[in-house]
Amino acid sequence: MSRFEEILTASGEDLLKALYRSASSQDERAAGGLARARQVARNLGLTYPQFVCALGFNPGIRELSDVIAVSGFDSYDSLARERNLAFVNDIYQQLPIKDVLAIYLRVVRSLPLLEVIQHLIERRLQKIEERIEATVNSVVIERYKKEIRAIYSDGVAQIDFAEMRLGKVHSGFRALLNEVALIVESRLIPVGDIFFRESILPEEKRRLMIRGFIPRELVLSRLADQRISAHERAVLEDQLKLLDA
Repeated sequence: MSRFEEILTASGEDLLKALYRSASSQDERAAGGLARARQVARNLGLTYPQFVCALGFNPGIRELSDVIAVSGFDSYDSLARERNLAFVNDIYQQLPIKDVLAIYLRVVRSLPLLEVIQHLIERRLQKIEERIEATVNSVVIERYKKEIRAIYSDGVAQIDFAEMRLGKVHSGFRALLNEVALIVESRLIPVGDIFFRESILPEEKRRLMIRGFIPRELVLSRLADQRISAHERAVLEDQLKLLDA
């Protein structure tokens, strides 16, 4: 287990021991404020964003006022503010993807923290997508894909999140991720509901058919609707022929 995960999952007693050990001198123990928090992070071998996220997303931290004080924060709210800023703004630099995935795996066990994450992820993903559009960095893209998959597979995403993502009809990111398939796999929204939506592009529906998510009867029912576009009809009919071949 990494040091990040140790702090993320530790009990109050273990956290106190680790934090006191991290202060190498009496002067460091007496120091306060964010300077103290940054020094504790360095002594633990963590970056500051790693430290505030590991500590701030620890399920018991809200009740551990002594741990919060030893860490250099004057309240849970001040720690939470630093945690939220780091989580939203750090794009796989001082908070690596493995730590982000560890956070998602842990917060689903705590309803208050799950609600915090659900509030933050829209802004975080917007920052990541802006970076991708600006740099087209392949490393960032691969990490972004891993993060989105974890959001769905670990149970972080809820219906409101899925609906928000589906609402971005012409998003290149939705296509890049094959996100419609991720939503179907997560079972947040019934596949029949998704398949009959006008906002789901014909190519996305074709991919769902290829993956075996759409029963043949459902395709035929969709084709029976005379209101669908000529493009969607052609895509569905062609794919149905390939599946029947």
